[in-house]
Amino acid sequence: MTSATKKPCIVGIGESEFTRWGGITDCSQFQVTAEAILAAVRDANLDPEDIDGFASFSNDSNEAMLMQVALGVPVVRWTSMVWGGGGGGSTGAVAQACAAIEAGHAETIVVYRGLCQGQTRRFGKFGQGRTHGNFVSPFGFFAPAQMLAPLIQRFMHDYPITELHLAEIALSGRANANRNPRAVMGGRELNLDQYLSSRWIAEPLRLYDCCLETDGAAAVVITTRERARDLPGPVVEVLASAHGSGPGWGTGPLGSHNMPDEDYCSTNNKQNARTLFAKAGLTPGDIDVAQFYDHFSGLVLMALEDFGFCGQGESGAFVEEGNIRWEGGKLPINTSGGQLSEAYVHGVNLINEGVRQLRGQSTSQVKDAQTCLVTGGLGVAPSGGLILGRV
Repeated sequence: MTSATKKPCIVGIGESEFTRWGGITDCSQFQVTAEAILAAVRDANLDPEDIDGFASFSNDSNEAMLMQVALGVPVVRWTSMVWGGGGGGSTGAVAQACAAIEAGHAETIVVYRGLCQGQTRRFGKFGQGRTHGNFVSPFGFFAPAQMLAPLIQRFMHDYPITELHLAEIALSGRANANRNPRAVMGGRELNLDQYLSSRWIAEPLRLYDCCLETDGAAAVVITTRERARDLPGPVVEVLASAHGSGPGWGTGPLGSHNMPDEDYCSTNNKQNARTLFAKAGLTPGDIDVAQFYDHFSGLVLMALEDFGFCGQGESGAFVEEGNIRWEGGKLPINTSGGQLSEAYVHGVNLINEGVRQLRGQSTSQVKDAQTCLVTGGLGVAPSGGLILGRV
């Protein structure tokens, strides 16, 4: 069992500006990422000399060893990169950092992700040489929206889930973004008529069901509780982390669509959810606020079920009752606007928002929030999540 002094805590968060795809042109993606890391280090009241580890995911091209030199980090004792594309590894990178800290491999690790796709390549673009694409590309599944749409279509066929329930995810996130000056869509309101009249991307997904494409970077600083006690800023404990994949998933909808039938309409997180709550000693009813990886609205509905906030097929009714809304909701979600309306940084911005909630610093603050669930990418492999707690 991990000693209390070794328990991992988040002591700093940082971000660059968030812009539309191609909006950052005056500095490199690497520089943007370095700036986000420095912002997180400053937020923790630390210096780069205090960092001794780096963790990222999704083939992040901002290499840790180059980041060490650029930031002036004297010694690196830990580096790691989570397998898999998209944001499945966002919370997984935090899990790896926590494991390294608990095992004594490093004391203070930065988890980061930087994306300036206008400078490099569009993430998830067709024809990037992924072997498992041979099993989806011949059938017209060229992009993630097309690959994941069949899961949502089947979900809506099997259960009483409607377009209005998908709309609730998009509209709620946009309303939260409208209170957030950092959000790319912060100044643009969205109503139901606009949602319903938007173009199809891959039925049943409309334009506003799909996450943004943005430039930007985000970072998190994690250290031991013992080290955190010496810092003047607020501390958020990682109560539990879980990372993995269910039986028979392989690369799931991004590579084959041959997952087990009983798990086809899922986010590949049922086992992760059980592990997560068991580690934290909590139940879904103990969670005050949640940040779900909202690359596509329909997957958020599935996640509400997979993580136990409602029963199988009941997520439509759950959101229809207003439960995910910031004001009056039983479980406010994606309070910064999420990836549908704040920014798409493969989920690290969702981790940061979870930390802000527990610090009492969110622009859509949940009163007296003590616990926050954050998920990694949904419907991909591997996936996972975190439960964060206020210290």
